[in-house]
Amino acid sequence: MLQLMTNAKKSSRGPDPTVDTLKDLIANTKNRDIGFAFDLDGDRLVIVINGEKKDPDVTLGMGVVKALELGCKNFVLSQDTSISVEKYIKQNGGTVFRSKVGEANVTEKMIETKSQVGGEGSSGGFILSDFNYCRDGILASGLIASIIKKDEFADALNFMEKYHIIRDKVEYDSEHHDNILKALHGKMKEKFGSVETLDGIKAIVDEDSWALVRKSNTENSIRVSAESNSLEKVRNIHQEIKDLVKESYEQIK
Repeated sequence: MLQLMTNAKKSSRGPDPTVDTLKDLIANTKNRDIGFAFDLDGDRLVIVINGEKKDPDVTLGMGVVKALELGCKNFVLSQDTSISVEKYIKQNGGTVFRSKVGEANVTEKMIETKSQVGGEGSSGGFILSDFNYCRDGILASGLIASIIKKDEFADALNFMEKYHIIRDKVEYDSEHHDNILKALHGKMKEKFGSVETLDGIKAIVDEDSWALVRKSNTENSIRVSAESNSLEKVRNIHQEIKDLVKESYEQIK
């Protein structure tokens, strides 16, 4: 069943479904298979299932499930996308390439690696090269709707929801960002053993956990993301990283 809200004055929605509570959609989908929430230009997508808003990484993950069914083999994921999506792809015979965060960076890597699919977990952004090289929430919603009754959908959803992501930011003047990251690099390497510098600084804590720190290109803030298959663990990792960022700022100011 398709239900559209046509009276904007009655809507509680903000423009970005990834940060909005989606309370109206949640209330209206408790007895329906699925709900879709888009942003104003339709490139971001968040899904609601059984009256519960899902992480945008799950949206991308469900698009990936359909893409694998269509025979896609090569995928590009932004550096801050859930490890659960990468694991699911690899478990089902696909290959994953990572890119810097940002739609343009994902599409550039797709072209470079001849990948059929790309996406950003943080925005629920799904890209299918055979259709276009842009995030397309309308396309993704149709692909996801076509598999909601299949076992693969439930299995993938159950797997991806075992992981927990925290995305946050801390405010520092942009003039300090580069020096903060320089100081932070050594601290994170000492604590976690090795780090990746594709986009900011990413520490692989273990096979199910990671942390990423990168400077914002649009705000006076540094973005801190962390993921684990343990909620307690991801909270601890996230706080540890924020403490290291603060230490780094105190060191260079």
